[in-house]
Amino acid sequence: MTNNTNTALADVLRHSFGFSTFKPNQQHIIESWLSGTDVFAALPTGGGKSLCYQLPALIRDGLTVVVSPLIALMKDQVDAARENGIPAACLNSSQDADTARAVWRELAAGKLKLLYVSPERLAGDDFRSALVDFGATAFAVDEAHCVSEWGHEFRPEYRSLSSLREIFPEAPIAAFTATATRVVQDDIISHLGLHDPVVVRASFNRPEITYRVRRKTKVESQILSFVREHEGEPGIIYRSTRKSTEKTAESLRQYGIDAHAYHAGLDDTVRSDVQERFVRDELQIVVATIAFGMGIDKSNVRWILHGDLPKSLEGYYQETGRAGRDGEPAEALLLWGGQDIAIIRRHIENMQIREEQTAAEGRVREVLHYVEGRVCRRTALLAHFDETFPGQCRACDICLNELAFDDATVPAQKLMSAAVRTGEVFGTHHLVDIVTGTATDKVLERGHNTLPTFGVGEDRDRGYWISLARDLESGGYLLRRQTDTGLPGGLMLSSRGKLLLRGKETFTVLRREGVPAESSGTHGAPDKAPLRRDQQDLFRCLKALRKTLARERSVPPYVIFSDKTLRVMVKNRPTDSQALLRCHGVGDRKLEAYGEVFLRTIRNYLTTGQCE
Repeated sequence: MTNNTNTALADVLRHSFGFSTFKPNQQHIIESWLSGTDVFAALPTGGGKSLCYQLPALIRDGLTVVVSPLIALMKDQVDAARENGIPAACLNSSQDADTARAVWRELAAGKLKLLYVSPERLAGDDFRSALVDFGATAFAVDEAHCVSEWGHEFRPEYRSLSSLREIFPEAPIAAFTATATRVVQDDIISHLGLHDPVVVRASFNRPEITYRVRRKTKVESQILSFVREHEGEPGIIYRSTRKSTEKTAESLRQYGIDAHAYHAGLDDTVRSDVQERFVRDELQIVVATIAFGMGIDKSNVRWILHGDLPKSLEGYYQETGRAGRDGEPAEALLLWGGQDIAIIRRHIENMQIREEQTAAEGRVREVLHYVEGRVCRRTALLAHFDETFPGQCRACDICLNELAFDDATVPAQKLMSAAVRTGEVFGTHHLVDIVTGTATDKVLERGHNTLPTFGVGEDRDRGYWISLARDLESGGYLLRRQTDTGLPGGLMLSSRGKLLLRGKETFTVLRREGVPAESSGTHGAPDKAPLRRDQQDLFRCLKALRKTLARERSVPPYVIFSDKTLRVMVKNRPTDSQALLRCHGVGDRKLEAYGEVFLRTIRNYLTTGQCE
């Protein structure tokens, strides 16, 4: 790209989107795609994916088609694009006939630069032929991990996208995802037929999110305590079942907290209303199964709480990533207990295909290693995406020293001794039976009640020993044998475990008692100067104005301005157009549409100390 092109891109970024600089990797992706090169981009949530295909659509000749599975999100994306002056529209099954016909007319007249469609729509031969006639010149595949069978949200209809290359051989294709291991990346590139693509793998680190993990005690009380610490802040609570979402939502409402359940068993109109109210800042909390969130582009979600153990680290990362998309501090709390594991494993046992069982079991083990580990949460989470992080992030419970640990070297040696004396072929529960002195039929039949280790741990309860076994496994001291069925078998010592057994290493475990499970706090988040009291008052004025304008225009509030932009206004206190234009997120289009009313509100507050 020439200097003139770089200047042109900077001008469009400033005047259409209101940003003075690109986020990391954005300019490289945009320049590569505009040059006609295929692109694979793995960018974390909040990394600015949408700008990577919206800005080129303004510059490129012809129509840019964005393939997205998120029908619920399409209208919001179109509204946001139009607010920035991009002629955009969508076609999906939720539209009425009149709306769809209006879009077809705009396409036929060549008035659109950006069109959002579902993969099901794009699979139709007639529709693809129409795109040829309408001059489609580029394709962006969003949520591209849905292409891969190795991803956590595989959608078979995405496979039909493989024929795009045949029908549009000259059109560059860009694949975007916020979550992809290298295996998934290779699968996406192969199935979409990307030709020698520019590959961008941004860091998956979300420094604005503080991660915490706590054992469940009284889960509803823990949730209530956490929510009260975040009074008035929008957040999402994930629960594993429909029943638990409704129970938690009802429990919070009894304490005057605005929360509603969202799950696939609810009527479509109810779900749609909950989502709409949440996006428009009219509902503080959604309590949901994993069915909620993928179609949410709400930038000011301040926290995510998992009330149950997630089934995969990839899903957990995706769900926590829905917080802090505006770059402001956010928090993620995960509550879990032994019952969660039992429920997930019962589900795995009911799977009919062995490969699915093996894969699901592997995902559960990864999650357990994460929640039971003693290393920086970021180090463990990013390792899943083949990314190395040195630790000491100052924004997780481990690095903030919020958790207390006890020396468990001797108990660990007792449990591992039982494994060695029984041939390293038995699982956790049998070994725990031995050390706790539980004379089960299986123990008696094998004569394990005569071992020196029988009953050496009867001073501690069974839960302690089961947790200790998991800690040893997550720490790499115990390994699982693989059986002929492909499922994990008994526990065996690793080379590191043998050193521990011989007293060459020590072993610590998270203290199970004495640490309040509901404690979370907000210290350790990225260094963002809090608003002073007078700034908070002005911030509330601007949020109220934004909400009024959003209701009048039937768009979500963040489409008007993000929370981050409002905070910049509050701190800069612009009183004229040029000063407002210098605020992050204010471009020419939004200055024209909203500048005067926001400036009037700011000037009035500075004069009277009151909202209008």
